[in-house]
Amino acid sequence: MVVEENEKEMIDVISNDSATATEGWGREDEAATNSWKNTKELLILHLSKKLIHGDLDFRIEAAREIRKLLRKSPVKSSARSKLADAGVIPPLVPMLISSNLDARHASLLALLNLAVRNERNKIEIVKAGAIPPLIQILKLHSASLRELATAAILTLSAAPANKAMIITAGVPPLLVQMLSSGTVQGKVDAVTALHNLSACEEYSASILDSKAVSPLIHLLKECKKHSKFAEKATALLEMILSNSEDGRNAITSCENGILTLVETVEDGSPLSVEHAVGALLSLCNSDRNKYRKLILEEGAIPGLLSSTVEGTSKSRDRARILLDLLRETPREKELTTSVLEKIVYGIAVQVDGAEKAAETAKKLLQDMVHRSMELSMRSIQHKAASCATTPDISSRSNS
Repeated sequence: MVVEENEKEMIDVISNDSATATEGWGREDEAATNSWKNTKELLILHLSKKLIHGDLDFRIEAAREIRKLLRKSPVKSSARSKLADAGVIPPLVPMLISSNLDARHASLLALLNLAVRNERNKIEIVKAGAIPPLIQILKLHSASLRELATAAILTLSAAPANKAMIITAGVPPLLVQMLSSGTVQGKVDAVTALHNLSACEEYSASILDSKAVSPLIHLLKECKKHSKFAEKATALLEMILSNSEDGRNAITSCENGILTLVETVEDGSPLSVEHAVGALLSLCNSDRNKYRKLILEEGAIPGLLSSTVEGTSKSRDRARILLDLLRETPREKELTTSVLEKIVYGIAVQVDGAEKAAETAKKLLQDMVHRSMELSMRSIQHKAASCATTPDISSRSNS
């Protein structure tokens, strides 16, 4: 093997230094700390030489040792930077396309651990040519390797300098495929990676297409609407519906597509609500006649009314505009949401005075929202009871 002959001696030195550092920790803190630093530097140098000069078995072993070392390192450890300075990244990247699956697996995990919490390493890994091999892995049928490759793309996409290169290399369509066919963790990582890439304004409108709508809706159905994951999924849906007619058509043919957005408006976190209202508004803005009835049929009004009171500033503005678009009568003849708020505020001033008017008006609007929701629920229950008591056509024809 092409590794220096005194390798065993080096390993013994490392082991002995490590033991000395451990034993001396309680007695001489400073000396033990220095000993441990020296041990770690020796280990890093040793691993670098194994990767650069060793045969495949030695490189696999070194990659595994890198992962083990970094997993045990503190959050603010300098080990990641020191390993990169020692030159471990360039020899790890070619291992990603090795015919040996152990080599692929070990190098993926090593690169992942090198990239986590280290911006410079993220950039260096991409510069070393990691994206094409990761694309090859994303096209494989091995679920475990595809999941690791997705996690690697997620980590690398967090660096702004990497986003454009990842997008132009053709990664987003493969991440969209992961949304449908990946493991649960793979799907979560794919959504987060796509969300990271969407921050690249130059390409944001083109990273997603209509194929992503159905899996995103399915994932949004299954997750907690208050979760960070829901915020990312609704942001991606809003982006698609804002930029793609095919995407808008896809959500109408997707089972419970619009209903899922409405439920997110009702139960989501402030940011999820903001994106969900924005997605519904994009639908209505694109073709009011087509989407107005579909949105109303899913019971969107109570959630939108609530958003005008309790949402973020952007949510409140969007909800007001959408409520105006959902009205049946012409806009100039209808009481607008802003006029309604002014009337309620005026009543509040008369009831509690100007100092408490804003708080009173908010409570009055909340009461109106809750009342509207109660009326909607009663209407639904009434319709359900009517359907239950009405005999079907086949029954009447047989009687």
